[in-house]
Amino acid sequence: MRKHPNDYQVSALVRNSDKGAQVASQYPRIRLVYGGLDNAELLEGEAREADIVLHCADADHVVAAEALTKGLAAHSTEKPGYIVHTSGTGILTFADMERQTFGESSSKVYNDWDGVGEVTSLPDFAPHRKVDKIVLHAATTNVKTAIVSPPTIYGQGRGPGNPRSIQVPELSRCTLQKGHGIQVGPGKTYWNNVHVHDLSDVYVALVEAAAAGGGTASWGHEGYYFTENGEHVWGDISRNVAAAAHKQGFIASADVKVLADKEINELCEGGLILWGANSRCRAIRARKLLGWSPRGNSLEEEIPETVSYEADIRGFVKHHAAKVAG
Repeated sequence: MRKHPNDYQVSALVRNSDKGAQVASQYPRIRLVYGGLDNAELLEGEAREADIVLHCADADHVVAAEALTKGLAAHSTEKPGYIVHTSGTGILTFADMERQTFGESSSKVYNDWDGVGEVTSLPDFAPHRKVDKIVLHAATTNVKTAIVSPPTIYGQGRGPGNPRSIQVPELSRCTLQKGHGIQVGPGKTYWNNVHVHDLSDVYVALVEAAAAGGGTASWGHEGYYFTENGEHVWGDISRNVAAAAHKQGFIASADVKVLADKEINELCEGGLILWGANSRCRAIRARKLLGWSPRGNSLEEEIPETVSYEADIRGFVKHHAAKVAG
């Protein structure tokens, strides 16, 4: 909307009037569609009328994926419909999940270029795989599909509503809650990462390509896009978060403690996977075909602000000030 304020007619699905008001206050030209992901008939009808569908709401919602691709199937070969679906590199954690090995490193690295066939044929039990398959199987001459698969997303979002991602904010929340850093096992797990602003550039490039009749982008079974701009080890991030929380006065020590697997998941649903299972990839396709050139701050540079934001929204700033005041 910022880059093409007058070039597109945009409709946005919102759950209620409160959410709609937030969107309208920032983007008054957007047409608001009220409903949820389970409203299959609504989604199908909207997709039937749309040239391009951008689906970023839920990587695992079967009803929504089926409805959107069904609606797009009404398009013709001469004027196909396009869908850009959001998955996630959590799909690559399946091997550690199957072995039940958490906190250990892995040398396996996937890529979306000459290794795209491996990525689009992962085991059915892999996270996000069920909906990935729905999207991939929808690819025909009249439905052009692309899947964007982000890794750890960091940085503050610019849109209305929730500006928060999941993995590092949740690690920050749990660190504040426990009063010390936390770690899964040896803390050797690898993940990739991307700044949310750089991630948004990939969506913009794919929408522009779709509007141009496909452009230089890949679609269908080769239209799978990792979006990494670097790699981190979760043990290092745990130490960085604890150090930032300690430096800002929210916890008494920068110590990091290894927690039992059960406690990790009790603190954060799925935390064992989020911080303890490997997800390694290389984003080649977006760089080669879309000219993607990420330039945001590094994950490590953003950690102090992430910790500060979590402390603020959860009352830790006020609590600490009161404590210092006696």
